[in-house]
Amino acid sequence: MRALTWQGTGKVSVETVPDPKIQEPTDAIIRITSTAICGSDLHLYDVLGMYLDKGDVLGHEPMGIVEEVGPEVTHIKPGDRVVIPFNISCGHCWMCTRGFYAQCETTQVIGQGKGAALFGYTKLYGQVPGGQAEFLRVPQAQFGPIKVPDHHPDERWLFLSDVLTTSWQAAKYADVEPGDTVFVTGLGPIGQMSARIARHLGAERVIASDSVPERLEMARRNGIEVLDDSDVDVPAAVYELTKGRGADRVIETVGMEAHGSPIQSAAVKAAGMLPDPLARKAVETAGIDRMAALTTAFAAVRRAGTVSIIGVYGGNADPMPMMDLFDKGVTMRMGQAHVKRWVDDILPLLSGDDDPLGVNDLVTHRLPLAEAPHAYDIFKKKEDGCIKVVLKP
Repeated sequence: MRALTWQGTGKVSVETVPDPKIQEPTDAIIRITSTAICGSDLHLYDVLGMYLDKGDVLGHEPMGIVEEVGPEVTHIKPGDRVVIPFNISCGHCWMCTRGFYAQCETTQVIGQGKGAALFGYTKLYGQVPGGQAEFLRVPQAQFGPIKVPDHHPDERWLFLSDVLTTSWQAAKYADVEPGDTVFVTGLGPIGQMSARIARHLGAERVIASDSVPERLEMARRNGIEVLDDSDVDVPAAVYELTKGRGADRVIETVGMEAHGSPIQSAAVKAAGMLPDPLARKAVETAGIDRMAALTTAFAAVRRAGTVSIIGVYGGNADPMPMMDLFDKGVTMRMGQAHVKRWVDDILPLLSGDDDPLGVNDLVTHRLPLAEAPHAYDIFKKKEDGCIKVVLKP
């Protein structure tokens, strides 16, 4: 089959790789019909190469048609249309029975000290071949795949794999309540959907910041107030808009892609140039992650407010403004999305003819899998109005 593979820092290519096969009785094989590029894929593209091997298949936002199932997979069958959550969870361990699917004890990557295995996401998370490919082997398929109806195009359902469920968790972890003012850092795909979901959950006012014109415009047409962070002091602007109090809830969606941290950014790039063992040590122990978005979030939240961190961080980050956070009484929640925990809440919103979450206004580029390297390039550089890419194998 053809698949998008990592070939080195800043380099991916579509190659012919072996077709996946059933290996365990709980496996399934899916023929991919749509698969998206995630902002966290960019971390693999140009930062976290020390945890990848040449030829690793990337991607963790796929959906498609069931081709084959193992004997212990009974809730789906060949011909079913399914979305595949990005985290691989069993559904029956101690963590899963409590809804913490991203910490599944069956698939935890214990040797790396990490949570549940993820598709297409480095040795840290199991080095499981990803979904930017023609076919995908799905471990723990007795639980993971989400069966969806045949009506509506793929893009209505695809983002259950990550974007919608991650954004829903971000808003829930922020404790969004009717009447709240919510501030969202960053207007990539997760920021866009987090802002819309916060509004759907009853926030009276949703403000978001970014500097990319196309992202700002997308948010505006979906009813979000926007701040151009290249023009304004964002925390000061949030305080002005909230009569000096600050935002009740802040959702930080940017993570290690944050601009405005030149020292940490240089450290990340320098770490990536070291031999892999030294690079891993630097990422895991040195304060080299980028703090700009977190600093903005902490500054913009009101006293006794809540910060929900859903942006991905890939290394140690310091210093933290602990005195200010303690003094303000800020609550923080964070972590990988527990995808299947939120599916029952979201699925009914996607099933009708209306579009309450604005899912139909997110994808900017639909490209064949063969053009995936070009898609990564324009997504990374924010060129051609690229906000969200869906690849079609």
